[in-house]
Amino acid sequence: MAELLHQPFSSFSFNGMKLESRRVGDVRKVTSFKPLQCVLNEKDNRRIAVVKNGKDSLDMCRVVNGMWQTSGGWGKIDRDKAVDAMLKYADAGLTAFDMAEIYGPAEDLYGIFINRIRRERPPDVLERVRGLTKWVPPPVKMTGSYVRQNIDISRKRMDVPSLDMLQFHWWDYSNTGYLDALKHLNDLKEEGKIKTVALTNFDTERLQIILENGIPVVSNQVQHSLVDMRPQQKMAELCQLTGVKLITYGTVMGGLLSEKFLDTNLSIPFAAPPLNTPSLQKYKRMVDAWGGWNLFQGLLRTLNKIASKHGVSIPTVAVKYILDQPAVAGSMIGVRLGLSEHINDANAVFSLVLDEEDMNSIQEVSKKGKDLLKVIGDCGDEYRRI
Repeated sequence: MAELLHQPFSSFSFNGMKLESRRVGDVRKVTSFKPLQCVLNEKDNRRIAVVKNGKDSLDMCRVVNGMWQTSGGWGKIDRDKAVDAMLKYADAGLTAFDMAEIYGPAEDLYGIFINRIRRERPPDVLERVRGLTKWVPPPVKMTGSYVRQNIDISRKRMDVPSLDMLQFHWWDYSNTGYLDALKHLNDLKEEGKIKTVALTNFDTERLQIILENGIPVVSNQVQHSLVDMRPQQKMAELCQLTGVKLITYGTVMGGLLSEKFLDTNLSIPFAAPPLNTPSLQKYKRMVDAWGGWNLFQGLLRTLNKIASKHGVSIPTVAVKYILDQPAVAGSMIGVRLGLSEHINDANAVFSLVLDEEDMNSIQEVSKKGKDLLKVIGDCGDEYRRI
């Protein structure tokens, strides 16, 4: 059994999963465990994943429609056109939508969308739609009433009696109020107001602490791409041991991992598309930290060769590679609702099979970049650096 990469474990239970360990030198090795948690749906594990912890479970499309783009900075969103676009994605089988209470009108758009699904689509379509939202509270005292009040706001905006998934974010680890908040969220789950409790942007150490406290989280949403492979260095091993799954964002790097930026030179005016969205600007900084634009062009050329070989696009290859990584249940592609769409590229992910030659080619160029775990830190540390 692989060695745990962070804090050493003793013998304890992860919500019904007994894990035994013994010390070997200065490292504790896991000697036995019985995973009871997250498994992929055997009938259609290319398209559907089941995230599960104990009695809590949720099946979801493995390609997730990300709605950060509704929060401003990507172009004006027309409400009716945006909801029409959401219906189009759902009709194409892309039925999982990720949002947050801080993403502008995202939860409100979902509420309008889900009501149209109820009125205009057969019941089986409604059964497949999933709304994954996030709660990003300020670091105040996490009382039961405060947590309940905020979750009720999201339920009202999304017009659902129970949130399919509530993904929790916390800014300051020195304030252990995140454990109080998660325990209150678990209480609301027991009341039926939340179906599954999850995390976003937590690191490996805090995920371990949360599980040791008996809080049954099903997943952790983290940044993960061909440039940012940090989740595979620490987080994935703990996830494989415990059954917690990863949902990834930044997988196409705001569009940088696409033909649009192939053979471009950002240092020459007008020689490349403008970096005119928050996501393009954010992920260009990740490229700089990883190794720079010239190295990134080598990655794009490799991906383009593989994409041409399979008759797909660069983003499709980029998403498929991450979906094939250990512990990954789903990967997000941002949607600019009513402004552009990528339904065909997204659906092509499910039929694409990357062979050994493809994987080796990608790994060869990817490993030329810097180790972002050393440069930035573990998952989510980019949000907590001073």
